Amino acid sequence: MQALFILLGMFGAWEIVLIVLVVLLIFGGRKIPELMKGLGQGMKEFKKATKDNSDDEKDSEK
Repeated sequence: MQALFILLGMFGAWEIVLIVLVVLLIFGGRKIPELMKGLGQGMKEFKKATKDNSDDEKDSEK
């Protein structure tokens, strides 16, 4: 994994712009807000699940 990181280096501004353009071309402008909404909901559910899990662990320790 480190060899891959050394080979590719860090992402610069041009690489990020290129990735964004490719995503726009693939999904189109209308689909991206739906994708971001789904991503946000997924992150929200993940945070809720991890919080619930940590609360359950705290309760079981008592």
